[in-house]
Amino acid sequence: MKVVRLQTPDGIVYGVPDTDGIHVYQGSPFVAWEETEAVVPYEQARLLAPVFPTKIVGVGKNYAAHAAEMQSDVPTEPIIFLKPATALTGPGGPIVLPAVSSEVHHEAELAVVIGTVARNVAAEEAEKVIFGYTVANDVTARDLQRKDGQWTRAKGFDTFCPLGPAIDTEIDPSEGLAVISRVNGEVRQDGSTADMVFDVPTLIEFITGVMTLLPGDVILTGTPPGVGPIVPGDHVEVEVERLGVLMNPVVGP
Repeated sequence: MKVVRLQTPDGIVYGVPDTDGIHVYQGSPFVAWEETEAVVPYEQARLLAPVFPTKIVGVGKNYAAHAAEMQSDVPTEPIIFLKPATALTGPGGPIVLPAVSSEVHHEAELAVVIGTVARNVAAEEAEKVIFGYTVANDVTARDLQRKDGQWTRAKGFDTFCPLGPAIDTEIDPSEGLAVISRVNGEVRQDGSTADMVFDVPTLIEFITGVMTLLPGDVILTGTPPGVGPIVPGDHVEVEVERLGVLMNPVVGP
């Protein structure tokens, strides 16, 4: 099943895409929801980020080749950081480059959406707390990341977490899903979830040993090599195999 979140004249709702449009549901897929009779035609649908979490947990250097391009060692345990929920933007939403940075990079990533309260979850039980997966772009002000020595400002600007277009509840990233980014149609990143240093169950075990994850919270699982700058006028596409394409234009401050 694929789940989307969209803006309608009556407010923000969740829906399920089908051949005739998006079937609108009442409530939340994380608690209780029920299908209504409303169907929004695709040409009228304004998709939002498919979830609005209490927190977005990022994972740094989770691909060995990306760690190498950052001139860094491969970590011996996951490196985690937080992005604020206000960094979210949805499919088609602009990535707004801040005036204080002159080097902003795209980072294509698989995102995990948590489906239930999760605390101290063992890796072998991780599947029970996963609602599904979606596509993310962990936009980063690389110059500020180097300058600050920590990552909150560099990764926390508004619009620095494009997410979507849908949550898929059935895929398995252990199968090795392609993770691709394109800027203006040119492939920049072309990796696979099979190359992650720490797989999704390991990440869930580690993160829930630190903090409680709530329904709708998001884990960004790291980016493959090939990150690079984006500038106003660019169109950035992030694609995860079987999850679809997330496209966002880039604008100046």
